[in-house]
Amino acid sequence: MPTLPFRATTLAARSIGVAAGLSVAALTLGVAGPASAESIGVTDPRDTAHGSDLRSVEVRNLETRVVVVTTHTNLRRDPASGSGGAVFLDTDPADKGPERVLVGGYFEGTDYQLLETEGFNRRTWGDPVEGSYGLTLDYRQDRVVMRMSRAALGNPEDVRVAVTSSGTKSDGSGDAVVDWLGAPRSFTPWVARG
Repeated sequence: MPTLPFRATTLAARSIGVAAGLSVAALTLGVAGPASAESIGVTDPRDTAHGSDLRSVEVRNLETRVVVVTTHTNLRRDPASGSGGAVFLDTDPADKGPERVLVGGYFEGTDYQLLETEGFNRRTWGDPVEGSYGLTLDYRQDRVVMRMSRAALGNPEDVRVAVTSSGTKSDGSGDAVVDWLGAPRSFTPWVARG
């Protein structure tokens, strides 16, 4: 099994019907190899003192959508934080690198967009993707929740992600603090459609 640049935990989800037709998920299985479950959770060490510091990522490859949840250290509403991030989605095992990127700000009043891409560099980011997607900020829980319809991602069976977050240093230099999940431009293991 290859050494991963981060700690990964696979979460298998089992639907259990209840009277209201709800389902419950999240059974922890252990360290991930090739993903066979519909979710994976990955932790990241505290790398920076900035509020955008990435602490964990959960990827859920569900029947109708893909959900990516990131947690951070002290997300702030203040635009001066400059907090934002990008989730690169690899949806084609035969094509090296990401095919989509969901990029957005993590401070109040900002926006987000799902784009086509041919790599990690901003110069490779292309047209906006047609389809349903959204980004929700939860400052109380220090979480960012991103939901993308399967159609917006090209209806992939398996997905994996590379995640980065960044913000503006508070020292007045205007320099950026950048935090990748694991090594820069590294992907999580593949997560199979659930």
